[in-house]
Amino acid sequence: MSVTTQLGLFLDVVQQGSFAKAAALHDMDNSSLSKQIKKLELTLGVQLLNRSTRSFALTSAGEEILEQAHILMNTLDDIQNIADSYQSEPKGIIRITSSIFFGQQYLQPVINQFMKRYPNVKVTVSLDDRKADIISDHFDVAFRVGRLAESNLIAKKIAKTHFALVASAGFIEQYGMPTTPEELIRLPAVIYSNGDTSLDIMCLSQEPHGDQYKNYKMQGNLKVSDVSSMISAVKDDMGYTMIDLFNLEKPITELNLVPLLTNYCLSTMDTGIYAVYPHRKQTLLVSEFIKAVQNYIGTPPFWLSHIPDYQKLYKGSSNG
Repeated sequence: MSVTTQLGLFLDVVQQGSFAKAAALHDMDNSSLSKQIKKLELTLGVQLLNRSTRSFALTSAGEEILEQAHILMNTLDDIQNIADSYQSEPKGIIRITSSIFFGQQYLQPVINQFMKRYPNVKVTVSLDDRKADIISDHFDVAFRVGRLAESNLIAKKIAKTHFALVASAGFIEQYGMPTTPEELIRLPAVIYSNGDTSLDIMCLSQEPHGDQYKNYKMQGNLKVSDVSSMISAVKDDMGYTMIDLFNLEKPITELNLVPLLTNYCLSTMDTGIYAVYPHRKQTLLVSEFIKAVQNYIGTPPFWLSHIPDYQKLYKGSSNG
C-alpha cells in the first residue's frame, strides 16, 4: 500500500474518531488498518498517534502531518474531479437511505429520471424513519431532515426548512382564530413524535414581526409517528400542528387547511435538509445524484407554493 493511501487512512481514522469506523469505511478489519498506520509511522520515522485501549490522541508530529495530509488529499480529489468531469456519464451502484416520506415524495421521482438518463447506474434505496448508520450499513448517501447532529460525516445542505402553523377550517370554526402564541398553545395540537424526535416546541417572536423569540410548548393528546397520519388528523379537526412545508403533498387550499399566526416570526431552529455522506470524496455518481435531487427540489423549493404568498408570511423569520 502506498504512503499516499496510508495517509488517506490516517486522515480517515482522525476524521471518524475511531479505527473501527475508519475500517468500516474501507471494508477493512481493525487489525489491518492498524498495521497500515504502524507501517506509515515506520516509513515516516515518527509516531502519529498515542493509542490506548479505547481511544487515541494525535502527537505533535501527527498534528502537523495531518494538516499536510488534508492538503494532499484535497489536491488529489481536485485532480480526480477534473478527470471525472471528462467521463461521459455516471455509472456503478449508489446506495441511498432517507426517511420514508422524503424518499417516496422527492427521491423516487429523481431516481426514476436518473436511471432513465443513466442506464448503467444501479440504485439501492432504503427508506426508514429511523436513522441508519451510514458507515456500518454501507450507504453512499443519506438524506436527513432536521438539525444536523455533530458527527464525522460530510454534509451538504440542499434546502432550507420552512415551517408553518396550520389547522383545518373546521378546527377554526370550533375554537376561533388564535391571535397570539399564548392563545394558540391553549388549543389541542397534533404532535409529530418519532423515536428521539418530537416536534412539540414552537419558536415564535413574542410580538408580531418582532425579533425577540420565545419557545412555546405545544399541548395535545395525539402524537403520531408519520407525517401522513399527522396531516390526516389535522384535516379531521383533531388539532393544529407545526409542519415543514416539504411534508405537504399538495396546496393547503386543497387540504382545507388554514395558516395560523402568519404575522409572527417563526424560527426554523437551525434545521435544514441535507445530503450526508461518509467520505470526504464524492464519486461522480454521488455528486450527480445529489445535484439531481437539488435541481428537482429547486431554489427556492417548489413546496413553498403550497401556501399562497408564503414568502410574505412569518416575515422576518429564518423561513424567509
